[in-house]
Amino acid sequence: MLFNRSVPMLLVCLLLLYPGATTLAESDERPRARDIGLVVGTFKSGPLNAITDVEHVRVGHATRIEGEDIRTGVTAIIPGPGNLYTHPVPAWIHVGNGYGKLIGETQVREFGEIETPILLTCTLCVWSAANALKEWMYEQPGMGEHTLNPVVGETNDARVNNMWLDPVGKTEVYAALENATTGPVAEGSVGAGTGTQAFSWKGGIGTSSRVLPPALGGYTVGVLVQTNFGGTLSMNGAPVGRELGNYAYRGELEASTRTDDREDGSIMIVVATDAPLNARSLDRLGMRAIMGLARTGSFAHNGSGDYVIAFSTNQDVRRPRSSRRPVTTPELVNESMSPLFAATAEATEEAIYNAILKATTVASSRGRLEAIPLEETVKILKKYNALDWDETLPPWSQPHELLTRP
Repeated sequence: MLFNRSVPMLLVCLLLLYPGATTLAESDERPRARDIGLVVGTFKSGPLNAITDVEHVRVGHATRIEGEDIRTGVTAIIPGPGNLYTHPVPAWIHVGNGYGKLIGETQVREFGEIETPILLTCTLCVWSAANALKEWMYEQPGMGEHTLNPVVGETNDARVNNMWLDPVGKTEVYAALENATTGPVAEGSVGAGTGTQAFSWKGGIGTSSRVLPPALGGYTVGVLVQTNFGGTLSMNGAPVGRELGNYAYRGELEASTRTDDREDGSIMIVVATDAPLNARSLDRLGMRAIMGLARTGSFAHNGSGDYVIAFSTNQDVRRPRSSRRPVTTPELVNESMSPLFAATAEATEEAIYNAILKATTVASSRGRLEAIPLEETVKILKKYNALDWDETLPPWSQPHELLTRP
């Protein structure tokens, strides 16, 4: 049946000893959504179907699996070339539910710009990761003695990771940043997704992209997610969570069932686009990523930190940090935003599916997170006709018959 896809991955694995710890080979054997025919939405994906389809975006991972209880890592997203401090990128952070520890959020929302790479990691690792990112930035060409606003997001991977040991520091952060590339992005139980869950199965890192047709601007939208949230899993409308007997509040709904599954959690969503957008438009884009999240079955538990970091890589909208003269930049008008909204929702939904499908089982002395069963999931998707929807769509070059009728 399945689905060998070779993906380069750069890891910092300090000690791989505990039974049940994931390996790169295991991840490569698991499918992405499209490998099983799970095609989301109507727009085409980019060539990599990843956030790195957006020009200038680079992604790197460092994974730390050590001893009996360290299962974590860090993922770095570099949003553009050159000096991000002297020429920041337009950005916004949309808060779906604010139960989290997102370093740097207030300055991004004040200025509408990001001046450092973005890091994702474990909850109690954010401060060490931010300090390492600060040091890395000061080593880059053109930096002086300025204050910095590191942007570091997190989710809680304590089910399998002892985050109280502060296991992500300078070694891991530097590895993720220095190994960041524009190529394929490793997914599943890797980097910041090493110890995370989704809908009580193993989750992790997932990514996807959409390319608008020329008639709608030809822009690209890419999304990367770090999943760690709950709800009842739905895939292209198929009730996968219900069919597999794994759904929200099952213990309360079934008197004979006892479950200790954690219902809440968090998700970090990073949205990149090459469309010329200002901070206000990027805020609107971030709201649509939350809609894509909702399609998968999340309803944003009280204890879920649901954040979207959205930025534009378009070089014409990057402004210098300092200028005594007015700076004019292009921007799309509001009416041109709708196709980008649709693309963002689609890419977010598929990125979450990729995170779940690619994730491998991870265990430690603290607990175990099982990968979603593939054979059963595919059967459910077939049962509800949720596969191969792309086969019903005409190519861009062939107008739909409804549009050509007299």
